[in-house]
Amino acid sequence: MAQPRVGRVVRVAGPIVEGEGIEGIEMGEVVYVGYEQLLGEVVRISGGRFSAQVYEDTEGLRPGEPIVATGRPFVVELGPGLLASVIDGIGRPLKMIEERMGPFIGRGLRVNTLPRDRRWEYRPLVKRGDELGPGDVFGVVQETPLVEHRLMVPPEVHGVVVDAAPEGSYAVDEPLVTLDAGGSKVELTMKQEWPARRPRPYAERLPCKTPLITGQRVIDTLFPVAKGGTVAIPGGFGTGKTVTLHKISMYSDSKIVVYIGCGERGNEVAEMLEGFSELVDPATGRPIMERSVIIANTSNMPVSAREASIHIGATIAEYYRDQGYDVTLIADSTSRWAEALREVGSRLGELPVEEGYPAYLPDSIARFYERAGRVKALGRPERFGSLTIIGAVSPPGGDFSEPVTVYTLRFVGCMWALDTELAYRRHFPAINWMRSFSRYAEEVEKWWSENVSPEFARYRRKALQILSLASEIESIASIVGESALPDEQRLVLLAAEVLREGFLRQVALRGEDTFCEPVKQFWLLKLMVDFFDKAYELVRSRVPAEEIASLPAVHVMQRVKEDERGVEAVRELYERVMRDLKGLAEKYGVSGGGRE
Repeated sequence: MAQPRVGRVVRVAGPIVEGEGIEGIEMGEVVYVGYEQLLGEVVRISGGRFSAQVYEDTEGLRPGEPIVATGRPFVVELGPGLLASVIDGIGRPLKMIEERMGPFIGRGLRVNTLPRDRRWEYRPLVKRGDELGPGDVFGVVQETPLVEHRLMVPPEVHGVVVDAAPEGSYAVDEPLVTLDAGGSKVELTMKQEWPARRPRPYAERLPCKTPLITGQRVIDTLFPVAKGGTVAIPGGFGTGKTVTLHKISMYSDSKIVVYIGCGERGNEVAEMLEGFSELVDPATGRPIMERSVIIANTSNMPVSAREASIHIGATIAEYYRDQGYDVTLIADSTSRWAEALREVGSRLGELPVEEGYPAYLPDSIARFYERAGRVKALGRPERFGSLTIIGAVSPPGGDFSEPVTVYTLRFVGCMWALDTELAYRRHFPAINWMRSFSRYAEEVEKWWSENVSPEFARYRRKALQILSLASEIESIASIVGESALPDEQRLVLLAAEVLREGFLRQVALRGEDTFCEPVKQFWLLKLMVDFFDKAYELVRSRVPAEEIASLPAVHVMQRVKEDERGVEAVRELYERVMRDLKGLAEKYGVSGGGRE
C-alpha cells in the first residue's frame, strides 16, 4: 500500500491555503487540509510550494497543520440517484448532511453523492462475449417514473464481456459487468466518476435547429433558443429572473433540468426548493423533481464551493446528455460565480483588471458556455442529446455594461434582457423586446414551418417591425402628444399595444395562459398582425383610426389568450375581427382586402 503524501500548511488566506512538502503535486489535484481534512483543490504551484482553494470554511485553520494529497482530480459521482436530489456545491446531498449534522453544514464531512444503501432494479442489455466500447449502453435502470437511466461504459474503457450479472436488484457500487480489457479485468458498476472541469467527450457535434419550447410567447416566438444553445438572462434586482427560470424549468420540453442556485440568498433558494417540490410536470402529472437535479450553494456557503458548483452542474448535465436526453442547465446566477473567481483571484494575488475581476474571466465564461451543444453520443445504440445552458446575470444596478454581462454576451447565442420598468408595471415576462436578441431565430424557422405554419417567419418579422416602429413613434409622441400624430402612426401604436398586452404579456402563476402551445402562439400572432395589415389599408383609405380603435374586438384581442378554449377561441376571434374590419370598409365604401 502506497504511503500517503503529506505536507504542511504554510499560510492561510481565506479560502486559499498555501502548503509545502509534497513532491509531484499536480494542478487540479484534490487535497485534504488540516486535522479536520477539509476538501481542497490545487490551483497554483510555484517552486516547492502550492496553493489550494478549500471548499469548506477555513476558520481556525493554522500553519503547521497537515495537508494530504490524494493523487486524484476533483471528480463528480455519476449514476442513478442524482435525479430528485438536492446537493451542495461540492456534490454532497443536503438531506444526508442534515441527518448526520443537523440543519447547519459542518466541516470535514465526506458524503457520497450517490446513496450506497439504495437498490435499483437493473435490466442488462449485454451478455458474455459481447464487445463493448466507450459510451456503449450495457443496462438500464428506471431511475424515476419519468426517466429511464441508461448505464454507459465510461468514455475511456473498452473490452470483451467475460461476466454479466443477471436482472435483479443492485446497489450503485456492485459489479454488473466484467470486461477483459487487453488482459486486465475491468468491473462496471452503475456508478462512474468524471473530472468536473473536463468536458465529457462525444462522437460528433451537430447543428442546433430544434427550438426549446418554453411556453413563453416572447421567448418561443420572438427570441427563441435552439436545443443545445446558450442564453443569458441579465436583469437587475426584482426583474423576475427567478420566476422566469422557474417557468422554463417547469414547462420547457427538455427531458432533464439541472438547476444551480449559485451564490443566491438562502431564503430565495429555500423558497425555490419549497416551490419546486410542489411543481407538477404538465405532460405527465408527475412531480417535476423526478426529472430535476438541484445544486444549492447559497451566498453564506464557502466562496470556492460556489465556483465549483457550476462545473459540477455542467458535468451532471453532460452525463444525461450522453444518455440521449435533451437537458437544460440553469445557472442562477453566473454573476455570483464570477464574484467567486474574483475573490479567489485576489487571495492568490493575481493582477485584477476591470472592476477587480481576474484577467481570465472571459476565458472562464467561454469554457462554461462552450459545454452546451447538440451531439451524437459515444457508443451504441445511436443516441442524440443536447445541453442547453441558460445563465442568469445580476448586473449591479441593472448596468449591462459591467464586465460579466459584456463578456457573457460575447459567447451566448441569445439574450433575454429583463427590464426594471416592465417589471414595475407587472409585465411578465419582463423581457425587453428592443434589447433582446436571438441568433437561433433563422435556424429554428424550418421547425416552425414544418410543425406549425409555413407563414410563421413572415408573421414574426412583421411583429418585430411593428414593435420597433412603435418605439420610434413613442419618442415623437412624448414630445408632440399622441393626438398630434397622423392616423397611420396612431394605428401603429394601437397595434403595438395589442401585441404587448395580448401577446408579449403572460400570466405567471396559474391559469390557461401560464403555458402557450406553439399553435396557439402562431394564431395569436396571425390575429394581431393581420388586424394591423387590414386596418392599415383602411386608414390609408381615410377610415379614422378612432373608428378602428373603438371596435369591441380590439379589447378582446388583449384578453383572448386567457380563454380556456385555447386556440379555438383565437380562431373564432380572428373571424370576428376580419368581419368587423370588413364592415368598416363597407361603411366607408372602401376596399378592406388588406395586404397578404
